[in-house]
Amino acid sequence: MKLELGQILVADPELLAQQEEHLSAQNPEYDNEQDGEIGTVDDKMCIECGDQPAELYCMTCDEQFCNVCFGYLHRTGRRKDHAIKKFAHDTAETNENGDAQSSSDAPDSGSINNMDVDEQSEPASGTVTPNTTLSMSAEPIIIVSQGSASFGSWLMQRTKYIPIRLTRGERKLLRLLEAALNVSEYTDKVDVLAYSSKAKRIIGQLQEICSILAGLVVATDMKLGQEMFEDKDFARNAKWFKKIFEIGRRYKIMNPEKMRDSFGKLMYMVMDSRLPEIQQVMEFDLYMPILTVHSFLESKDCLALLEDNLVVQATAEIYPDHKKRSQIQAEIKQKEQAIETLARRYYKPGIISQDEIRQCLYSIGDNHSYLRSNKNPVEKMQKYLQQYFHPEKIESEYTLAISSGRAGARLSHNHEKQYYYVNQSLTLWSIIMNDMFMLWSLADQDLLSTNGRYRLLDNGQGLNRVQSCPAVSRAMQGVISTAQKRAKSWIGSSAVHLGDRSVPNAWFFLDKYLQVPQILNPLESVISNIDVVARDPFVYDWIRSQFGSVEDLKKTILCDFFKHAFDGSGADNFQEAGSCIDGRLTSAWNWTNSISKKPYLKIFLLCGFTGFNGTDGF
Repeated sequence: MKLELGQILVADPELLAQQEEHLSAQNPEYDNEQDGEIGTVDDKMCIECGDQPAELYCMTCDEQFCNVCFGYLHRTGRRKDHAIKKFAHDTAETNENGDAQSSSDAPDSGSINNMDVDEQSEPASGTVTPNTTLSMSAEPIIIVSQGSASFGSWLMQRTKYIPIRLTRGERKLLRLLEAALNVSEYTDKVDVLAYSSKAKRIIGQLQEICSILAGLVVATDMKLGQEMFEDKDFARNAKWFKKIFEIGRRYKIMNPEKMRDSFGKLMYMVMDSRLPEIQQVMEFDLYMPILTVHSFLESKDCLALLEDNLVVQATAEIYPDHKKRSQIQAEIKQKEQAIETLARRYYKPGIISQDEIRQCLYSIGDNHSYLRSNKNPVEKMQKYLQQYFHPEKIESEYTLAISSGRAGARLSHNHEKQYYYVNQSLTLWSIIMNDMFMLWSLADQDLLSTNGRYRLLDNGQGLNRVQSCPAVSRAMQGVISTAQKRAKSWIGSSAVHLGDRSVPNAWFFLDKYLQVPQILNPLESVISNIDVVARDPFVYDWIRSQFGSVEDLKKTILCDFFKHAFDGSGADNFQEAGSCIDGRLTSAWNWTNSISKKPYLKIFLLCGFTGFNGTDGF
């Protein structure tokens, strides 16, 4: 029988009691603080947690507990044999096994849209709730798509697109790959208009990159290099080459800010290696499916791990904001114990090791971190839009109205129309960020498909590979449909550029939307840090003299962003910019290029702004 979340694992009660006594002795006000409020426990509530109805009475301890606390405190040792008595509640029902079951524990037929670790909801049978005795986070860590019946079913689907975190040995291979890609001139020699055979150029460049990798292996481990490449037969080591290129693709998905200059070459090498005429000569290609959490656990017959209630606790992010050190340490201990419990529970000798289980849990945790760092900025900008602006209440100094031909705008919207246009654009970006791992998988599928070939086309930015993107296109139509339902109305075009002059292939599509957090993260950081820098009296006086007040400064920055980052600018025609799906992002990137001319640039610099591309300089 599976135990409920937290039934096995909560922080050591004796350790927490010592920490509470120590803090109370140092700070008499501690008992009244919101984060650590300690009060009298209702005689109908659990004596341990104080926030759940008492369901069991331990006759030996002479205390009452809820099922979760009792299960943990009495799971081992002499307490395991304590005599217990069940409380009879008026609302209790009897299940098929004769056990008392509260009416609030009945299965929840509704879908879970947002699983919040601080959400105080009652547990539903078969549906894990992430609230525990100690709050693991002050912010949402998981966004569950509509239609999911439980966290387990959502995670089962989500992990199909979550790559496995690299091991130490794989990171060594990654460094070899990065070194080889940095010295390669693959695209400079292959993607050019020349009279010589392109197939010969591709084969020559692929053999060269294989030779570089072989040389680097010999340089780092001569014995291994001699064993692998003694006869210089690359086909014999095809599996090794496939693996090292798969490692590079997997690493990029989890770290989109890395390999900016070399990932395109990597993908084009794998793409070309799958051409029939190239495989015939090379005798192998460089393609291997991305290793995901789901595919790995499925190969080990261990998918039951994803349905375990403890996975929520083992993969939750721990936020230090507004928490005491003792609480943070207790949460860390909880998480570590949950990971170790799952590693022991699902360990199968000779099939899956405890380290591999930990690696899967760490990978799921990386997914939560990715969502927080990429999706949260979009949602915060939506909150700023709703906080400082209203579609029907217009402030003359902070109107969002734009007019074609003025201040570089290419669209004409009144205040209300621009408000909804910006809101729906941010909604669209939020959905894309949430589904980015899925889009990565589909883009990988489109780029490396053997069903179609690319063609070279000069799109005004040099020769680029134009290739159809059927999988990504279908997914984007679903994303747009979801965004339209949430927005309830749609302003502008819903056209998506894929496989054309604007977005030549799936890699360009991915690279385009990877810019969203690079644009919004610095902007959100500046807005949130204005209050901090304004504590300086000299900075505060300057803000008042230039902008009126701190709030007026924030509204000035946000008003300019919401107007001119969504005004259809950034290109000479409506095909490449305007109100289409991709044109909205083009306008936002165009706004970032003009930041050096803005009157509020100095406050950006005071707030630690260095640039929108993740590097110093802008």
